[in-house]
Amino acid sequence: MFDRYLAGWSLIPDGESIDTPTSRLLPVRRDGVPAMLKIVREEEEQRGGRLMAWWDGDGAAQVLVADGPAVLLERVAGARSLAALVAAGQDDEATAILCRVAARLHRPRPAPPPPLMPLDQWFAALAPAARSHGGLLAEADAAARALLATPRDVVALHGDLHHGNVLDGGSRGWLAIDPKGLLGERAFDFVNILRNPDAATALGRGRFERQAAVLADAAALDRRRLLQWT
Repeated sequence: MFDRYLAGWSLIPDGESIDTPTSRLLPVRRDGVPAMLKIVREEEEQRGGRLMAWWDGDGAAQVLVADGPAVLLERVAGARSLAALVAAGQDDEATAILCRVAARLHRPRPAPPPPLMPLDQWFAALAPAARSHGGLLAEADAAARALLATPRDVVALHGDLHHGNVLDGGSRGWLAIDPKGLLGERAFDFVNILRNPDAATALGRGRFERQAAVLADAAALDRRRLLQWT
């Protein structure tokens, strides 16, 4: 799977391959510089790669070259992690960092973004599930419909922004990886932060309310609207 790109892009393997449900990754070097070769299995991942290329390294790992399902990324391998910050009692700081990264990703670019999935399509499976099962799913579907009918601050969205998808880029700062490539209301990109970095943290006493307040302040969000998306 990797051989074609190793030869075509003059890459040298630099570690063991990594398998995920949606992609295969291989640490490599290109002209002596560490990089990561990623070959994706799903269209969603290709859409995310195109969005990363549009971001052009501003708030996200730099795309060095791409070809269909394959993308060569700068290797983001700093020693710090946002999950470790939370574990060290710096939950507010980790949330603030995520908000600063989001601000970089969300700001306008000179060129329009690549084709992205609108949030109404992203939520398309919710309505039939609500009809079949009712209950909380029906409530969630009603809330989603109301929010999607009145979008605010529509931007290109990461779609899965959380502590594990923002890495320490050293002198380049904190950098996002693995976007879903969505288009919709800016507030949606902050929802996953409240559910991360792990269940024990997310369910801690008072944590949800505190971090919702931190998010609303740091990202200039309407707190009520953020909670509706949640």
